[in-house]
Amino acid sequence: MSLSREHAADLSPDTVVVAAGRPERSHDQPVNPPIVLSSTYFGTGALSDGDRGYGRYANPTWDPFEEALAQLEGAELPGLLYASGLAAVSSALSLVPAGGVLVMPTHSYAGSLVMATELAAKGILELRTVDIADTDAVKAQLAPADGKPASMLWIESPTNPMLGIADVRALATAAHEVGAIVVTDNTFSTPLVQQPLSLGSDVVLHSVTKYLAGHSDVVLGALVTSDAGLRGELLHHRIIHGGIAGPFEAWLALRGLRTLALRIERSQASAATLAERLSTHPRVESIRFPGLPTDPGHERAKSQMKGFGSILCIQLAGDGTRSGADAADQLVRALQLWIPATSLGGVESLIERRRRHTAEPLSVPDNLVRMSVGIENVEDLWADLEQAFKSLDR
Repeated sequence: MSLSREHAADLSPDTVVVAAGRPERSHDQPVNPPIVLSSTYFGTGALSDGDRGYGRYANPTWDPFEEALAQLEGAELPGLLYASGLAAVSSALSLVPAGGVLVMPTHSYAGSLVMATELAAKGILELRTVDIADTDAVKAQLAPADGKPASMLWIESPTNPMLGIADVRALATAAHEVGAIVVTDNTFSTPLVQQPLSLGSDVVLHSVTKYLAGHSDVVLGALVTSDAGLRGELLHHRIIHGGIAGPFEAWLALRGLRTLALRIERSQASAATLAERLSTHPRVESIRFPGLPTDPGHERAKSQMKGFGSILCIQLAGDGTRSGADAADQLVRALQLWIPATSLGGVESLIERRRRHTAEPLSVPDNLVRMSVGIENVEDLWADLEQAFKSLDR
């Protein structure tokens, strides 16, 4: 690739998202990497490390994205692209040894929790869930007095959907002291806002579907690490379990990545404006957004993040005629610009009541609405919310 990691380290991440993963500069070469559609590659004799060999092992279209993501996360090795975020989750969880202990946030991406719960039900691992924002509670689960120490600590920060903020550095240190691998899901923050490897994490996970690709048109996942041994295990899992990305999806993801800095700048600013206004709205019972000085995770977020993201959550107050959950459902139905749909991180603003999903933990309030702020004009987004709130009075 034309941009070396050494050069990338001297550049702003806003520049790296545009410059990383470009082809080598030679006469008449394309500025953008091409899509390679091939299930196999020419070769004779024994395959060596680094040989492409077969389409399940590697594809040239993956390389630019994997290199760009590594440079953004400050990793020393190329990332690994997967068919979906959950394929990446599956690969990361494969690092837990048989019978090992996994410590995971009580509030995590539902797919991660479901997968971990199913593995625990089969006796493949022991699952301990904990409030990841409670550092002492996490440490107690990592090395309980009456149980074996953890093999892996799974961190989400901010958490999905409660937006709890973990002290990533302190938790990574504590996990390493008991010999645990630390995996951090950085989907909500993106590497432009938070770099977990620099905070002590061993592996960073992304649902590329969300902010990195950014246009709600691909399903992909990725893992990044600077540990060659861990990367080798993860790569082997991807090859054997077949969780590989399609070339066209990989190409779209890299194209989407190019505008990440602009999208994050716009969506974060709009989220901050909306959070401030919603925090005083009479229909809002409570709000979580780490950018608000009143948020319990505000100071911790300031210490380890370069922004506060563009996800916010509100709980709707009930009234004499409806519950908070019913009010939330009516609010979502009344919106005209915000799109009622699951997922997040796209250019469009999405909204949903999270407990409509049966897999969502019961500890998530049934009146909680998650809002993914896109890049539309913030005043238009606010006007739509206002008219939807007024519908609750009719």
